[in-house]
Amino acid sequence: MTDLLLGQVLSFAGDPFLEGEAAARHEPHGGVLVSDGRIVEVGKAAALRASHPQARVTDYGTGLISAGFVDAHVHYPQTTIIASWGKRLIDWLETYTFPEEMRFGDAAYANEVAGRYLDLTLAHGTTTVCSYCTIHPESVDAFFGAAAARGLRAYAGKTCMDRNAPEGLRDTAQSAYDDSKRLLGKWHGRDRLSYVITPRFSPTSTPEQLAALGALWREHPDCLMQTHLSEQLDEIEWVKELHPQARDYLDTYEAQGLLREGAVFGHAIHLADRERDRLVEAGASLVHCPTSNTFIGSGLFDMGLVAQGIRVGLATDTGGGSSFSMLRTMAAAYEIGQLRGQALHPAQLWWLATAGSARALRAEDRIGNIAPGLEADLVVLDLASTPAIEQATRRAESIWQQIFPSIIMGDDRAVRAVWVGGKPAFAGPGTA
Repeated sequence: MTDLLLGQVLSFAGDPFLEGEAAARHEPHGGVLVSDGRIVEVGKAAALRASHPQARVTDYGTGLISAGFVDAHVHYPQTTIIASWGKRLIDWLETYTFPEEMRFGDAAYANEVAGRYLDLTLAHGTTTVCSYCTIHPESVDAFFGAAAARGLRAYAGKTCMDRNAPEGLRDTAQSAYDDSKRLLGKWHGRDRLSYVITPRFSPTSTPEQLAALGALWREHPDCLMQTHLSEQLDEIEWVKELHPQARDYLDTYEAQGLLREGAVFGHAIHLADRERDRLVEAGASLVHCPTSNTFIGSGLFDMGLVAQGIRVGLATDTGGGSSFSMLRTMAAAYEIGQLRGQALHPAQLWWLATAGSARALRAEDRIGNIAPGLEADLVVLDLASTPAIEQATRRAESIWQQIFPSIIMGDDRAVRAVWVGGKPAFAGPGTA
């Protein structure tokens, strides 16, 4: 069956950080033709109706059709502890994260949380996530099983830790390698799933474990590798104590073969000049986690890194992040930009949550935009979803003035529909 979705269509022909809002394409009376899970054609509604009279039509009126949101850094096992009161990163890990992650050796519990997490994110318009699991292989099986059942493109890996974590949450250098290799072989490339090699961060991995995972990455270079980098100042000091031989935090990964294209570093707030230069040279990606950075008091990410040539994505960082919504995450990125004197245009914010995050995951040839040949993961948004938003958009003179109130004040009530792999996956209240 060929489907024709009608509404306002927003896509990107370039990077708005480099080209400004001219990089975006907005068709106020547009259509997206979908068949066999992919986008076939994009254009004006009338022309697509005329040229494809047999297509099944879904008319969203003034709804905004966009690529589904891509959340480039999450911890699905922290779903139940989102919005927990805490102090600093280490306190938060010890008080909430580690006790909750201990539960994921229970396959039934892992399955329940994985399904609930993906349903929550779909209801917020997110169609792809890149998640950390726990040290338990059961947590990886649960996540990928739930993602496959929903037809999602998803990224995840077993989180590896062999020190500075409670007993029951530690593996070893060898078991981390063995478990990760087995899980990679089981899930990577199956359906729309990709395995990600996942050391949690240098404080919880010995150099030996990082080296073992570096060796695994060399054996499977088509995988991504994800970890954390320079999130908090006291964390950086801790890394210096644990890795006295390293030139800086990034060097703890670089020395073990964990820095190249396909490396995805979460946070990266407090970078030294050498680290910035090496990230550019290596072609690594960074992920901005604004609600987490403010909630845990980590600091203010420098969006100027985009101009230096670093791939930057956007993420909720569930559950250190305080929302499942990429709309709320865009709003937080805007607020942090304002505090740094970097006023982000709505086109830049939307790009970060879609094409930018896809690019950070090296998946821009598959997801994150609306263009022929890409996978048909789409979100349809109501740009007047609440009375407060509706009155703000009533005076809009451009698409960006229509969109910006939903970025700042929007939530899951704005999500009218979600399509995954060319099939309806979620319908908001009142949507046929």
